Amino acid sequence: MESSCYPLSSRRPYTRKQCLQTMQKQGASVRQNSDRFIPERGSMDLDVARFMITRKEHKSNGIATPTPSPAKKAYKMEMAATLLKNANAADSDCRILSFKRKENPVSQDSQQLMSSNLPISKKARRYIPQSADRTLDAPDLVDDYYLNLLDWSLNNVLSIALGNTVYLWDASNSSISELLIADDEEGPVTSVSWAPDGRHIAIGLNNSVIQLWDSSSDKQLRALKGHHARVGALAWNGPILTTGGRDGLIINHDVRMREHIVQTYRGHDQEVCGLKWSLSGQQLASGGNDNLLYIWDQSMASHNSTSQYLHRLDEHCAAVKALAWCPFQSNLLASGGGSADRSIKFWNTHTGACLNTVDTHSQVCSLLWNRHERELLSSHGFSQNQLTLWKYPSMVKITELTGHTSRVLHLAQSPDGYTVASAAADETLRFWQVFGVPDTSKRTKSKDESGAFSKCHTYIR
Repeated sequence: MESSCYPLSSRRPYTRKQCLQTMQKQGASVRQNSDRFIPERGSMDLDVARFMITRKEHKSNGIATPTPSPAKKAYKMEMAATLLKNANAADSDCRILSFKRKENPVSQDSQQLMSSNLPISKKARRYIPQSADRTLDAPDLVDDYYLNLLDWSLNNVLSIALGNTVYLWDASNSSISELLIADDEEGPVTSVSWAPDGRHIAIGLNNSVIQLWDSSSDKQLRALKGHHARVGALAWNGPILTTGGRDGLIINHDVRMREHIVQTYRGHDQEVCGLKWSLSGQQLASGGNDNLLYIWDQSMASHNSTSQYLHRLDEHCAAVKALAWCPFQSNLLASGGGSADRSIKFWNTHTGACLNTVDTHSQVCSLLWNRHERELLSSHGFSQNQLTLWKYPSMVKITELTGHTSRVLHLAQSPDGYTVASAAADETLRFWQVFGVPDTSKRTKSKDESGAFSKCHTYIR
């Protein structure tokens, strides 16, 4: 028979289990309101208690301490209030032992919230395809590090220069058209750049002339002169077209005016191979074959005269072609050096300070920022001819994309910022979904786009 006990108020027997539960409740009440002087170790700060005991031992041993100055005394009081939780602990006695259990500082509502099985939102890791989404053959692509032969317009039209010819590939319907064939005396084409309107395009030629074309009508609008050698770098800033040539000159052309040359920047001793305006249009970055990087400020430019640079940066050891302004920090510029340098550097263009340097172990040909994440994409030459995606600011490699068999000279980003086109000396043009995939609900693929050039190898002409 199960043993039982009888409470004072009732003759009904308790089971053993009920007796144990009653004793546990009574014991918990005794611990919370005990009249015995038993310290609660869980509610004591043992480090503070040890400090207070040793301090009292020093006083009892007669160890003399110099009288502190008022400033030092105030400092000690502040430290005592912060570390010992007692403003008078530095000069007077304080309680060492604790006889009462501390209450849980976390409220009951907070405990319920933490213990509830609420779904925790966690950002899914982005899948990055390791192979190109599509590949186009690009015969006669000039293998020249100092040229800029690829650009993507806001109207989703990709332009590429192959020898003396400029081709347009419309990404919305995968149609290909021929815009320009330069004469042998003019060509080859050395640079292409779309205007901000996505309709007009500037084309630099080997004979130092820049041609402006209307892509909708396939007509040349005008020719701009001012350089004495080939024009390998172009950059737009509103209606201002900035051009850089092998003569070392950088010229601002206002395409609205008959006398189009409005400013000239002199600083480079050799060919200008990189030009990029900041997103605000206030600063221009230029890189050259003289291993120099210049920052020019629009506010310092004077009309029809030579302008003075803001910063002259000489930390690269090879030609500086790859330039990219950060989309989420206006004064942050990334630059890449050639085969003797192999580094990516980050600059504060307000102060001219180099913030970080990363050795990539290969020639840096081009740079692109991800507009949707804090990431940077770089294209390289020997030995892997790869595209490398970096996490900023840690500069940890996220992935490397291979497929090109020769140096990847050019990169261009689609208007939505997700797709990147790469053109290499192996005469191929590849498309990568490296920056993610756009929302399918906001984007409808045409039949030609999803079929004609998907996972296939096609000639661009």
